Amino acid sequence: MYRFHVADDHPLFRNALLEVIKQNYPESTVGESMALDGVIRDLEQHPETDLLLLDLHMPGSQDLFGLITVREQFPGIPVAIISADEDVSTISRAMGHGASGYVPKSCSPQVIHQAVHAILDGNRWVPKAYRNSLTPVTSEEKDLAAKIATLTPQQYRVLCYLREGWLNKQIGFELGVTEATIKAHITAIFRKLGATNRTQAVIMLSKMSLEDTRVS
Repeated sequence: MYRFHVADDHPLFRNALLEVIKQNYPESTVGESMALDGVIRDLEQHPETDLLLLDLHMPGSQDLFGLITVREQFPGIPVAIISADEDVSTISRAMGHGASGYVPKSCSPQVIHQAVHAILDGNRWVPKAYRNSLTPVTSEEKDLAAKIATLTPQQYRVLCYLREGWLNKQIGFELGVTEATIKAHITAIFRKLGATNRTQAVIMLSKMSLEDTRVS
């Protein structure tokens, strides 16, 4: 019996993944979530989870933040990235930052099962078409990812708003907290990233970002 967690904010595809698990691993238990916060809570309660199927761009998990956060906090839980993005650079970066597999949403249920089976057996899995095209992640990016992973989900949200040029007051209103709380978050962000101002912090975040045209 295995325990899975399916994290995807798209109900149709989340249900498709659940059906693959139900058909092939009928005795297993499955957790579900639609945002990164839910993933973290569930994995804290179930550290014995055998495989996390993680949407690349679900709420709170934009770009690579969800992956690097889970890998930092739960290094013993394999992560399979689920995404409609089939760009080789994105796949390379996901695998380079610790994913055990990368499953495009265009894959058939049979191929998804093959991927899940391979990862549960301790192997890494990407579609055959990409296996000879992956490139390594630079040591600079790995070091930056380690810093980004120290941010809390709320701090990461604040940093994303800073990237959009929002003022502290605007961010506080959006998140339902005081401007003083936002200032405290920004101070913590600077300390964790080793940045001295907003511009430096935003540049660091941008280096970890995937192209805005990507889909989940």
